[in-house]
Parts: sequence; structure tokens; C-alpha cells
Amino acid sequence: MARAVILGTGSGAPARVVTNRDLEARMDTSDAWITQRTGIRERRMGGDAVKWSDFMVPACRAALDAAGVAAEDLDMIVAGTLTSDKRMPSGGCTLQTLLGARKAVGFDLAAACSGFIYGLTVADRFIRLEPRLKVLVVGGEVISQRIDWDDRTTAVLFGDGGGAAVLTGTDDPDRGILASRIHSDGDLWDLLYIPAGGSEMPPGREQDPRRDHAIHMRGNELFRVAVRSMADVCAEVLDEAGVDPSDVDIVVPHQANLRILQAVAQRFSIPEDRVFVNIDRYGNTSAGTIPLALDEAVRAGRVSRGDVVLMPVFGGGLTWGATLVRW
Repeated sequence: MARAVILGTGSGAPARVVTNRDLEARMDTSDAWITQRTGIRERRMGGDAVKWSDFMVPACRAALDAAGVAAEDLDMIVAGTLTSDKRMPSGGCTLQTLLGARKAVGFDLAAACSGFIYGLTVADRFIRLEPRLKVLVVGGEVISQRIDWDDRTTAVLFGDGGGAAVLTGTDDPDRGILASRIHSDGDLWDLLYIPAGGSEMPPGREQDPRRDHAIHMRGNELFRVAVRSMADVCAEVLDEAGVDPSDVDIVVPHQANLRILQAVAQRFSIPEDRVFVNIDRYGNTSAGTIPLALDEAVRAGRVSRGDVVLMPVFGGGLTWGATLVRW
């Protein structure tokens, strides 16, 4: 059976850098407090001046160039995002027209931080059925527009950015997605959510528009669930593929919190130098963290042909998943 293989990656983020020192001037926090608790030192933020496609289109073009695939040859665009340019059309359709991918079908996956891994899983299933397909999977957010600046527990965590990957089928037994699994638990929705924007609280019904359109999080409880869920799904894909944790060459995880990344790696006795980390420079870009980190790892020479790459994620919904790839 054909496997889905990643042909190329790309990434993008707003140019504006917001450091922990900048946040000190805005709220009751400190560089030391943020760094110690999260591992974040700075993040990129576009705010109201930058829309999603401003950095996602360059990311997609970089991925297409790296893959050697023309936009007009794409068959599908899967966008993992909650903050595309408009409520309608979808981010997938927006990218279709901006890239000139006329024959591609475009759509969004609303899985919060897990959007890119959900997208890889969907693309993998389609490609196993139709190996000729060329699929662009993207993940990215303008999450700075969903921040309550009076809530230091969430405001210090997030940044804007994202990335993309181009996939197609291969019959090479030594390459491709070895396993990809996604999960959700809607019973735990209130650990990480945005109250307004849906039919329950449409525009005009907000009690406090600034807070109701912002991220709400119960951090301590979420931390425990995130570590357990990410570790469990990593074990699931490793077991399915018959890969021992010691054979994983690099982990490119969701960049939510440095302590979460360390806890998951320790569960499998994976050395820290095999875990790719860029949360210190970008913060948590939600669905953008894994594709952005993956592209950086590839372009830095941290990922080579034949390497086994593990990509676990956890997000609002609650959602989580992992993809295991032999590069």
C-alpha cells in the first residue's frame, strides 16, 4: 500500500517581535516568571495589522518550492486554523485563490492546536486511497487577536505564525508516514476554549466582547491532561509502526510549554537533544507550532533522509494526536 510522503515544508510569521520585557511593561509579570514556567522568551505578533494569509501564503509557496510542485498541480488544501482571514470563505479556499491552485479542493479543520496533525492524518488517508494526489497541509494562527491582555496566565503564552507541508504518495517502503492517530474528548472542552463566535454566543450577545472572544484556560488541569494524552498517543503510533522510542531520531512536538515537552520526552527516555524546541522564539502559535518547527528543523539540517520523526500535539476541544514519519 502506498504511503504519504512529505515532499517539502515552509513556514512564516509576522515580523514584529514581542519579548518578555515588552510584556513586563504591559502587565503584572516578569521575564524570569515567564521563562521559568513556559520556556518562552519572545514571540511574533501581527495583531490587528496582520491577517492570516499575510504569512501563510509565503509559507505555502516556500513548501511548494521545496517540494518542486506547482500550485496549479495541487489536488487538495487542508487548513488547520481557527483564525483564517474571514469567517467565510474557509482558509483553505482563501489559499486556493491566492496561490492559484485552481483544481484543488480547499477546506478547514477546526481542531485548535491539533489542526496540522489532524490535517496530516486526513491527507494520509486520502493519499493511501489515491496515491497520485498532491495535498497541501497547513497549520497557522493569528492568535494574538484572541488574547485577553488582563489575563497574564494566557497572554504570555501565545504568538502568531504557521507552516505548511506538501504531500503525495510513494511506494518506497523506507519513506513516508508510518502511523498517524488523532483523538478528542469533548467532555473536557472547558479546560481550553473561546466562548464567543459560535451560535451559542454570536456577535452582539457578548457580555464582555474583549474577554468573550479571548482564550480561556485552566492551566494546571490542562497540563496534566496534555502530558498524559500526548504520551499515550506517542506510544500508540510507535507501537503501530513497530518503532522503538530509541529509534526516533527527532521529536518535533507542539510547542505549548517547555515543561510539557520535557515530560513527554522523559516518558520515553528520549534525550533532550533529540527534541526540537523553538518555543523560546515563537511561543505557542497553536496549529502553527508543529509545521513551523518542522520547517525550521528541516532547513537547519536536523532532519535527513531516513530519519524517524515523531510529531505529537495537544489542543483545545480537547484534541490530541501524533504522526510518525520516516523522512
